[in-house]
Parts: sequence; C-alpha cells; structure tokens
Amino acid sequence: MRQFTTGDLNKQVGDVTDVASREPVVLTKHRKPRFVLMSYDHYERLRTGGDNRTVHRASEMPMQHVDLFEAGIDCLSRGEGYGDEP
Repeated sequence: MRQFTTGDLNKQVGDVTDVASREPVVLTKHRKPRFVLMSYDHYERLRTGGDNRTVHRASEMPMQHVDLFEAGIDCLSRGEGYGDEP
C-alpha cells in the first residue's frame, strides 16, 4: 500500500487520487498513519462484503480446492506448467 503525507495530498492531489483510484493509499501526518484514501468502488466492496474471497487452513480446505491444488502439484512435478495444454 502506497503512503503519502497529508502535505503531499495538498500539493499533489491529482497524483494521490490517481493512485487511490487503483489501490488504497495511507495518508500520514507526523509520520503516523492517519487516514486511508480509496476509490468508492473499493469502499463499497468492503462495506457490503462484496469481496467473497476466503482463507482456509490446509486441513480445512474445501475438497474442490484440494483437487485443484493436487492437479497443479502433479503438473509441476512432471515439469509441466499448470494449465498448459498437453
């Protein structure tokens, strides 16, 4: 995550908001993080839970993911790139 000072925001608002349109930006004041600036779309995804990614321990991994993981490991062990055409 990129960081800018609040002074940078005052001097380079276009540059800072351009970066914030692609990824959240930390705004610092007196060298401490104070604010996060992000696009409205990113904010809405956070607010509404629109990001459906999940994290699992390997032992809790859904079976469909285990199958994909094992297939990828098999391809790599044979020296093939995962997803390569035979």
